[in-house]
Amino acid sequence: MQFSYKVLVLDDDKLVTSSLKSLFVLEGFSDVVYFNDVLEALSYLRENQRDVIISDFMMPKMNGIEFLSEAKKIYPNSSTILLTGYADKENAIKAINEVGLYKYIEKPWDNDDLIVNVKNAFERSQLIITLEEKNKKLEQYSNHLEELVKEKTADVIEMNERLSAVINNCADGIIVLSADGVITDVNPACETLFGLSEDIIKSKNIKELFISDAIDWASVLTSEDENLLREINILNVVNGNNIPVEISSSFIPQKNENDNAKYVFVIRNVNFQKEMERLREDFIATLTHDLRTPAVAAIQTLEYFLNGKLGSLTEKQQMLLDTMKKSNEDMLGLINTLLEVYKYEAGRLKLLKTPFSFEKLVDECIEQISPIALSKNQKIEKNYKNLQIAEIFADRNEIRRVIINLLGNAIKYTQDGGEIEVRAEIDENDLRFSVKDNGEGIYKQDIPKLFKRFSQGTQEKRSISTGLGLYLSKQIIDAHGGKIWLESDKGKGSEFFFVLLDSVMTKEKEPLWTT
Repeated sequence: MQFSYKVLVLDDDKLVTSSLKSLFVLEGFSDVVYFNDVLEALSYLRENQRDVIISDFMMPKMNGIEFLSEAKKIYPNSSTILLTGYADKENAIKAINEVGLYKYIEKPWDNDDLIVNVKNAFERSQLIITLEEKNKKLEQYSNHLEELVKEKTADVIEMNERLSAVINNCADGIIVLSADGVITDVNPACETLFGLSEDIIKSKNIKELFISDAIDWASVLTSEDENLLREINILNVVNGNNIPVEISSSFIPQKNENDNAKYVFVIRNVNFQKEMERLREDFIATLTHDLRTPAVAAIQTLEYFLNGKLGSLTEKQQMLLDTMKKSNEDMLGLINTLLEVYKYEAGRLKLLKTPFSFEKLVDECIEQISPIALSKNQKIEKNYKNLQIAEIFADRNEIRRVIINLLGNAIKYTQDGGEIEVRAEIDENDLRFSVKDNGEGIYKQDIPKLFKRFSQGTQEKRSISTGLGLYLSKQIIDAHGGKIWLESDKGKGSEFFFVLLDSVMTKEKEPLWTT
């Protein structure tokens, strides 16, 4: 069976677009175009209308949310779908309101689920177009009110029927309930999830259907905000399996005094995604761990050569072996950083908090990194305030990692002969720290990107860095309950700050000794 849906697919990975092309051909989609470059896709859209637009999230030049936002400006009635990783779903959920995103689908996707969502997206676009056409027609025939009311009523009935068809064929479970938790409507997918009939589900209170100790249902059923509820399980009574789910909760306000406020729960089975995420995390952990062994062995072997234990070396041999050793040390650093990022994201790294002198720690970091600054004829100035009056309570090694990273970035992006100022201050129970340089600075629009994974803050040029240093630093400061940020202007230098709240140990007030 052939479908005349007009679809555009954008992903910078040619393997992904090739895979989607094979899937759509098999499913009978005859009018689908594929792009690996976001600018080419936008150029095409300016000349060609598409009903459904599918985009990857992480891409160069422009991310998926930015691209879909531009696409909506060109074709407001098109339905947009974002392909995103499990870790980036918060951005996708936020985009539903800000960009008018119709749907986000997590990678790796289920083929059947993807096809159903594309078909539903097409139906949605057609519904919007139909509704606009009917509204125009209503204006044109405003003098024939009675006839138009009948026609509009028929249209509404038709649209409701089509909308009901979309809901009934939705792959996610849908529950409509009143503010007191009484269930009024469910869709077939919900019956499948629970292994219960519609009547039995309606006879239960919402608290009876979900397994979670972390959800405050009273708060959920009084909130008018959209909520994403995680770490929830349901029991399928047919096979006895506990199924991990996520719930998107939306509030439907009262239309009049006689109407009741309601909530809509969209229930997504995330068992497959969680299993894939676990396998991915285990793969990363195993890979980085196994890569460290040969890297360390290579460094130690090169040390034997460079120390002359295996014979004297010529000047050229010394230079080549030094280069090899430095490359292996860089690779080992990258492996260690990847492993630390993985541990933070997986929640497997526990902070080992102890009391220590922050002044001594900063001095050690400056002493360690000073040779690099001297090689660029840079000057590092210290500006401390009240550091000697108390110790702080934190994970010394992790805070050291953040300081070294901020100092290293300042040296790297400051010209030869530049100046770097290190500021540290104890203010009541909080610690404030910053590194200020007079380097090239950063554009305002690039600042929000700096603390994201694999981001170097700008698309104007690329460096050899991984873009993980500031992301890991943010993970460390967030884990301490602190805050890290940047203030910068292009051409005027940058200043990176972090604050550790309630981290200062004094005689009057000591922090809780928890990890």
